[in-house]
Amino acid sequence: MRISGFTFVRNAIDLYYPVVESITSILPICDEFIVAAGDSTDGTTELLRSINDPKVKIIETVWDPQRFVRGASNADQTNIALDACTGDWAFYLQADEVVHEKYLPGLVERMRECLDDRRVQGLLLDYVHFYGDYDHYETSHSWYRREVRIVRTGIGVRSWHSAQGFRIGTQKLHVKLANAEVYHYGFVRPPLQMRRKALALSTVHFGVDAMRGADPDIEFDFGRMWGRKRFTGTQPKVMAQRIAAKNWQVRPTRSVVNRHDRIGYAVLSFIENRILGFRIGEHRNYILLRS
Repeated sequence: MRISGFTFVRNAIDLYYPVVESITSILPICDEFIVAAGDSTDGTTELLRSINDPKVKIIETVWDPQRFVRGASNADQTNIALDACTGDWAFYLQADEVVHEKYLPGLVERMRECLDDRRVQGLLLDYVHFYGDYDHYETSHSWYRREVRIVRTGIGVRSWHSAQGFRIGTQKLHVKLANAEVYHYGFVRPPLQMRRKALALSTVHFGVDAMRGADPDIEFDFGRMWGRKRFTGTQPKVMAQRIAAKNWQVRPTRSVVNRHDRIGYAVLSFIENRILGFRIGEHRNYILLRS
């Protein structure tokens, strides 16, 4: 069995993406790792080369502003890397996603178990969404619980919409649980770099013109900060240096900057987490196989 890792990234340094940590978190179980390295202006491609592992293969790309529509460029870049994967399985992580080393042996075994079961087109990972810092995470209804991150190659799988998941044409993938978690650090940044990351994400969704004039030098407002749970587990070893270098504090405000700040979502999340134990009307970009 051969395993490929893949990702895409652009301006990881300026936007505080832990892309090196992301790649190296699963590199031990990968036979190769493909990176679509966009036309960065901050030395990101050189940073990727500094990993200095023969398994890491860099494809230099140029992002097309004409594809900055609903995140289509994200899917384009994901597919460039996916198309270069030569493994039986392709393990996708976005540049702010990391896998704890404790899950690696089980993930290899799970892929091996499913290799000959052609019904299984992908594996579904659970998510821990850290917010503001490394000590708290979100459990709100507005945050997705699971996503497909391991896909079978050679069956026509493509990145879906803004690289949220994968499909074959318009058909959702048939998947099994991977029994592992992705640690997502998308909202763990210094407030100024969080603002710039948010603007960069808005640009690829709404276009350069729509974001022209937006001030990148205003600190990001993390909002009310209610409903977060304290993280009591251990962080991945690859994150140790970055966590030790943290030099910011998140101060709650009265702002409503995310859906989880809204009263309606707070009530719904309380009902789901404390009473029901499941998500009401949860969006699922996959079909879960039960056996």
